[in-house]
This record gives sequence, structure tokens and C-alpha cells, in this order.
Amino acid sequence: MNEDQIKGKAKDIGGKVQQKVGEAVGSRQQQSEGLSNQAEGKVQEKKGDLKDIVKGNR
Repeated sequence: MNEDQIKGKAKDIGGKVQQKVGEAVGSRQQQSEGLSNQAEGKVQEKKGDLKDIVKGNR
């Protein structure tokens, strides 16, 4: 795994936690921010995947 994949996965997981906390406390803003962080994390992970493909690591 490269740096983008690791950071992206961490952001995705953090976003999932944030979304669930938002659901638990009834905060739509927290839920929305969590979903946004998940999306950003997934994009960053895919960027890392592409870097691996270009470098021939996959």
C-alpha cells in the first residue's frame, strides 16, 4: 500500500465513525460531514490504486 491508499482508508474509516456518531446523537451535520469524509477517502484510495498501476506494483 502506498501513502495515498493508507491516508484514504483512514479518512474513509474516520468518516464512517463520524457518520455513526452523528446518527447516534441526531446530528445531521455530523452525518453529512462523515459521508463527505468517506467520499474523499475513497477518492484518495483510488488515486493510490492508480499510482500503483502506473508504477507496475499491481
